[in-house]
Amino acid sequence: MTEQKPVTKATATKVPTLPDAQTVTSVEHYTDRLFSFRVTRPQSLRFRSGEFVMIGLMGDNGRPLLRAYSIASPSWDEELEFYSIKVPDGPLTSRLQHIKPGDQVVLRPKPVGTLVHDALLPGKRIWFFATGTGFAPFASLLRDPQTYEDYDEVIITHTCREVGELTYGARLIEDIRNDELLQELIGAENLKKLRYYPTTTREESPKMGRITDLMRSGEVFEDLGVAPLSPETDRAMVCGNLAFNLEIKELLESYGLEEGANSDPKHYVVEKAFLD
Repeated sequence: MTEQKPVTKATATKVPTLPDAQTVTSVEHYTDRLFSFRVTRPQSLRFRSGEFVMIGLMGDNGRPLLRAYSIASPSWDEELEFYSIKVPDGPLTSRLQHIKPGDQVVLRPKPVGTLVHDALLPGKRIWFFATGTGFAPFASLLRDPQTYEDYDEVIITHTCREVGELTYGARLIEDIRNDELLQELIGAENLKKLRYYPTTTREESPKMGRITDLMRSGEVFEDLGVAPLSPETDRAMVCGNLAFNLEIKELLESYGLEEGANSDPKHYVVEKAFLD
């Protein structure tokens, strides 16, 4: 955990009164590299689960410093949740990691993105492949009733270097399975469709290895008791670092899946707007 400075008039992030300013309602730090935060939601904002918006802080030059962030909360949530990496020398995250409840952030309410249900053809099973903070858009989709209405099985894989980096996702999966509101919205039986497959690549954990290696060896399919991906039954969404995105694209296409888009739905989609 990084040491947080006390909030004072000198250290608090104060944004001038702007139509795009939103107030931070909560912040949680998971490791010295990862944190999440929630902000107020503009009344006029409508988005599809899985989309992203531009958020940030005012720069020293009086102009907003913005970056693309997936909305981690589902489309029905009254607030907006975000999951972020901390970069010590990053122009934005070096400052954003110090926000506190009551501070303000700039949010441009124009959601876009490829990780939406409309970009996929109908299928029986959906795979969400994430590395690091690429879990964020799936945190939204996993709490969207449509995900469970459209598919008989929902599988989320999350690969990180260390066990602590899995905390955000593991807690969210537990909350989904135990949340009475979600059980009412989605249905307790539908939530049984959810399968969670976390792996680590450096620190020892119950399942070690890169998800792409585990797919090539067939281990992931054996562990889950499912057949390898097929364009007849499987759909996939991918969000991670550039190397991961390229590698898994090649893998998915080796199974016969074709990449889709909002304007041309196919078997899988990849978010290219930001990299962790």
